[in-house]
Amino acid sequence: MKKYDVAAIIWPSYTGDEKRARIFWPEGYGEWQTVKAVQPKFEGHKWPRKPLWGYVNEADPFVMEMQIEAAVSHGVNTFIYDWYWYDNQPFLEQCLDNGFLKARNNHKMKFYLMWANHTASTLWDTRTADDNFPVWDGAVNREIFNNIVHRTIEKYFKHPSYYKIDGKPVYMLFDLENLVRGLGGVEETWRALDYFREETVKAGFPGLELHLTIRSREYMSKMLDDKTDILTFINKTGFDGVTHYQYFDFARDFMQNGKPYSEIIDIVKTEWQYIKENVNSVYYPHVSVGWDSSPRFKKFHPRFITDNTPENVQKGFELAKAYVDEGNGLRAPLIVVNAWNEWTEGSYLEPDDLYGYGYLEVIKKVFT
Repeated sequence: MKKYDVAAIIWPSYTGDEKRARIFWPEGYGEWQTVKAVQPKFEGHKWPRKPLWGYVNEADPFVMEMQIEAAVSHGVNTFIYDWYWYDNQPFLEQCLDNGFLKARNNHKMKFYLMWANHTASTLWDTRTADDNFPVWDGAVNREIFNNIVHRTIEKYFKHPSYYKIDGKPVYMLFDLENLVRGLGGVEETWRALDYFREETVKAGFPGLELHLTIRSREYMSKMLDDKTDILTFINKTGFDGVTHYQYFDFARDFMQNGKPYSEIIDIVKTEWQYIKENVNSVYYPHVSVGWDSSPRFKKFHPRFITDNTPENVQKGFELAKAYVDEGNGLRAPLIVVNAWNEWTEGSYLEPDDLYGYGYLEVIKKVFT
C-alpha cells in the first residue's frame, strides 16, 4: 500500500509553560481558557465543545506520548509546529521542546517547522480580540534572521525525527510580506534565503527544502516593492514547495454567513487549478477541517464553514489523496492538514464531544 505523509499543523498554545503567554490567557493554561469559555453565537452554533482528552498541557511529554500514539495509529505521521520569534526570543516553543522532543516515542513520527512570522496581536485575547492591536512585530532584521537560521539547523534539523524530502530538511515560511519588510527588501530577502540554503548544506545536508504558505489571488497580486508583486517574487525565488495554511485564506469571501463544506471543496478545486497554471513551485495539497474563528471574539464574525462533519471532511482528504496519486511533480506524498488543534478556529483533528474520533477515523480510512 502506498505511504502518505499526512502532516497536521500544531498551534502550540495549549500549555501554561510559556510565561509570556499569560498576557493573552492569564489563567495559566494557554488558549484552553478561551475554549472553556465559548458560548454559542447564533442558533444552531455547535459550541461549546469539550476535548475528550481534557484540557491537557501539550508541553507535557507524557501527554504528547499519548497524542503521538493516537496520531500514528490513525495515519497522521507528521506534525508541523507553528514556530514563533518575538522580541528577540522564541515564543510558545515549549510544546515542541518539552512535549514532542522529550516524548519517548517521538521516533514514531516526524516533525518540521513553519515559522509563523506574522505580527502577534490581541487577536489571541478575547477581551481585546475585536480591536486586534499589535503586540509584537513578526518582522526581523538580517542579524536576527541569521541567528534563527543557525538555531534552527542545530536544534531542530539535526534531530533524527525532523522531516526531510530527499534528505533535505523541510522548512516553511508563513508571512512573506513581513519577511521582506524585516530584511529590508526583495533583493535582501533573496540573499538571506540563499544564506539559509548555504548554511544548511554546510551543516551536512544535501540542501534545504524551502516551502511557503500562499493565500488568495488578490494577496499574490500585492506589491512587495515598486516592481515586484508577491506572485512574481514566489516564482523568482524558486521555492521547493508551496501550500496553504487554511481554506479561509482564499475562500473567505465565499464563507459569508456560513457555507457548507461541500461548496468550499468546489472552490478548493478551482484554486488548485489556478496554482498549477500560475505558480512555478510544486503545490503540496492542503486540507482544512473547518473554519470558525468566533470562539476568539465577543462579536459575531459571520464567515465560517458549516456541515464540516467527518463524512464531509473525508471528501477533502480524498481530493488531496487523488492529487498526490496523480503525481503533479510532487517529490514526496505530503499532505498538509489544518490542523491538529486549532480549536478556536474550528479546525482540529483532536477528538471532542461532538464527533469523537471521527476526523481521525476518516484519515485512517482514506490513507491507511
